[in-house]
Amino acid sequence: MKSPLLSLPGAVPAEGADEGVAAHYGDLFREQRALADGTGFVDLSHRGVITVSGEDRLSWLHLLLTQHVSELPAGQATEALILSAHGHIEHALYLVDDGETVWAHVEPGTQESLIAYLESMKFFYKVDVADRTAEFAVVYLPAGSIAEVPEGVVVRETPYGRDLFLPRADLESFARKAGPAVGILAYEALRVEQHRPRLGFETDHRTIPHELGWIDTAVHLQKGCYRGQETVARVQNLGKPPRRLVFLHLDGSEVHLPGAGTEIRLADEDPDGRKIGFITTSVRHHELGPVALALVKRNVPVDAPLMAGETAAAQEVVVEP
Repeated sequence: MKSPLLSLPGAVPAEGADEGVAAHYGDLFREQRALADGTGFVDLSHRGVITVSGEDRLSWLHLLLTQHVSELPAGQATEALILSAHGHIEHALYLVDDGETVWAHVEPGTQESLIAYLESMKFFYKVDVADRTAEFAVVYLPAGSIAEVPEGVVVRETPYGRDLFLPRADLESFARKAGPAVGILAYEALRVEQHRPRLGFETDHRTIPHELGWIDTAVHLQKGCYRGQETVARVQNLGKPPRRLVFLHLDGSEVHLPGAGTEIRLADEDPDGRKIGFITTSVRHHELGPVALALVKRNVPVDAPLMAGETAAAQEVVVEP
């Protein structure tokens, strides 16, 4: 879904998973600094929006999600996962309940398969699941923002900022009041700095929550009965995840940024030595320079110098080995 804000001055369209919104509006580092200072907004209108209403919505979602939501207070933000039967991550939901309806935003293009799964699990529960992407756009306001939120708009507030479920028809009028507009690349740079994983970026077909640190923010370890729970409990109590998320400081003298999928090897081994991980997201940060998130094998020493392709990299622990 193409955003009308791509018509704003300087807008450069994003590509790949974020197609449909602006990558930036002409000055990537200025936009990063704006977000870091609590000003501006990010157009996330390409993300999917779903709602779950009905008197059983919270108790029903509690059975399906990794998060404890049966008694979720109105207005309290949380995040949750849906796992496969083997415990691999299939969906990530960022949700809030407004007292009558659960609102969630998800990765672009994933809402249809998510809704299909939810519909298949309704059984006798009094719930209604709806795709609201065509009606509502997600807009992000950074922490500390004093931008006025239109009356009646559902807000999901977190330590990192506020997600607004804004009527899509109001997106352009909101942009005129809330500026400056900030592109998705600046948003991604701060996400990487904050070590926050993203579905489809830090995940592949075999990722489990422990590997990314999602076990701390999106999984409740004192509940069960959801699909994949056995794997979560087994790894938590008896084993170790095979991989771990790391934050990389990349050699700033390199012209090219190693992209997603770039193989990582130990720096003191032969260049053709064994692969021990790969880049998941790489960005240029306005203060830190080139940095990245990556998945590496759990037993890689935390102080080992690494090579991401041809680029030297120093790791910072995100998930303890």
